Amino acid sequence: MTSSELKKSPEAERLSSLFPFAVFLGLFLGTGIVLTLQGVDFAFYQLPASIAIIPAILVAIWLGKAPISEQIGQFIQGAGHQNIITMCMIYLLAGAFATVAKATGSVDASVQLGLSLFPDYLLLPGLFLVAAFISTAMGTSMGTIAAIAPIALGFIESANLDASIIAGVIISGAIFGDNLSIISDTTIASTRSQGAQMKDKFKVNFKFAIPAAIICLVIFASLGVSIPHEQINEVNVVGLIPYIVILVLALLGVNVFLVLIIGIALAAGVGMITQGYQLSTWVNDINTGFGNMQDLFILALFIGGLSELIKQQGGLAALTSKVEKLARKLSPNNKKRAAGLGIASLAFTCNFFTANNTVSIIVTGETAKNLANDSELSPAHSASILDIFACINQGLLPYGAQALLLGTTLKLSPIEVVSSAFYPMILLVVASIAFWRVTKK
Repeated sequence: MTSSELKKSPEAERLSSLFPFAVFLGLFLGTGIVLTLQGVDFAFYQLPASIAIIPAILVAIWLGKAPISEQIGQFIQGAGHQNIITMCMIYLLAGAFATVAKATGSVDASVQLGLSLFPDYLLLPGLFLVAAFISTAMGTSMGTIAAIAPIALGFIESANLDASIIAGVIISGAIFGDNLSIISDTTIASTRSQGAQMKDKFKVNFKFAIPAAIICLVIFASLGVSIPHEQINEVNVVGLIPYIVILVLALLGVNVFLVLIIGIALAAGVGMITQGYQLSTWVNDINTGFGNMQDLFILALFIGGLSELIKQQGGLAALTSKVEKLARKLSPNNKKRAAGLGIASLAFTCNFFTANNTVSIIVTGETAKNLANDSELSPAHSASILDIFACINQGLLPYGAQALLLGTTLKLSPIEVVSSAFYPMILLVVASIAFWRVTKK
């Protein structure tokens, strides 16, 4: 093809600058598939995303027409964007809080209290509520599953229960909080990328999540599964204080940095009072929490830099145009609805390839924001849609970390784990119908 022919198709040329994203997804997904076929545990997480993206960055620089020094400047500008740096700082604090809260017994206190409130015949919905509360308070589905799955395994072995149903209950509750929590990494990524306030996104998200959760509770209760368990007489109610304070402060609109710092201090204080938690241990746990967020921290920086390179080459603008045109074909007379369809499709599809809802939100955030701005869709709505549809997909992926961890702990195949994950399925329907009605002219 001659240079004159290339000039006739500038949009195709701009779209070709998206190729580095394909390199990233191809490496990440391809490695996972190959290792899965070889029987490797947690195959899709053997190649960290923060490493898989490095070749993609090199390809982007190779495709760029600007001098290398200028492109490196663009990369650093993207990595150092205010939203990216803010996101990274919040990740570190959220990691520290989750680690300290676990070490000081707040997670165990939540599980004990939740299970003590329900009779045997309502323990399935009770288990869902406990998982939902913990994941909302901790902001992590993986941490929730790690805390509850061993307890669930005891139920399964002692009462000869269908393990897939129990797995479905746990992953449903875990995804509820991962999507709704104000300190979840998906919430942080979606609100920062869309320029939305966390409390505003929470209010929009709440309208979608609660109806889905109620339907889910009814389904679990109607299954008629009775789980005999030992009632706990003494519950560490004090251990719930950090979670309750964090939820209240976040809903009141207190700055998330301050909320997390207070949570870290409160969790440590509770541990020092109730179990002799040492200052030196607290410092080490904070450092451990920071370390747990290392891959996500690095990935956010790299994604920010890569996105800026592709943006400068016109790729994101071309992608936005394509998605917008497709969405408008589905809803030609309603720009807001079309934008919502486009954002939902981007998040859902990207997560299918990355198997990481936070990564998919970071990757698609800039394009989603452009779609929302062009259609005057509010930042809170675009952030909520982005988060919801990434989490829906994550909860249904048999090669996602949540399904893999539950499958390993409960001795199930990942397919069996997601087969009873009713909440993501219901949320898909509820969110789609609710958004369709909200954007009705």
